[in-house]
Amino acid sequence: MQVLQVQLEVGPDPAEVGRARRWARSRLAGSGIGDDEPLADTLVLLISELVTNAVVHTGCPAVLRMLFAAEGGVRVEVADTSDRPPRPRHAEGDDTNGRGLELVDGLADRWGWQPEGAGKSIWCEVDRIPVGPSRGQAVVSPGRVHC
Repeated sequence: MQVLQVQLEVGPDPAEVGRARRWARSRLAGSGIGDDEPLADTLVLLISELVTNAVVHTGCPAVLRMLFAAEGGVRVEVADTSDRPPRPRHAEGDDTNGRGLELVDGLADRWGWQPEGAGKSIWCEVDRIPVGPSRGQAVVSPGRVHC
C-alpha cells in the first residue's frame, strides 16, 4: 500500500483551526479530492473537530497529519503533547460544546486514539469507494454522505 503523508504544525490558539481547514482543503485538492466532492467537506469537518479538540481542550500545540492511501482512503491524525485521553461527551439541547467526538464517530469509518511520545494522537479514517462506471464518482462508505 502506497501512502502520501502531509502535515501541518498547529499552535495552541483557536484561530489556528481556520488555518488548518484552509490548509487541508488545499492538500485535498492536490491529492485529487475535489473541493466539490462531499468527501472533501466531510474530511474538513473531521479535521476541524479534531484540531479544535486539541487546541481548546489541551492548550498545547499540535500536529495535523493527513495520509492518503493509493486505494483512495484518507487517515487524519492530530497529535498533541497532552497525555490526557480524549473524553467523549454527550451534548444536551442548546449546549454549545460536547458534540465533537460524537460527530467524528458519526462521520468517520473508524476512529480512535493512541499514545504518541509524551502525548497522544487522535485519528480517524474515511474510505473512498468508487461507484459503478455509470456515475463515475466517489462516495464515502455506506451510511455516509453520498454523491
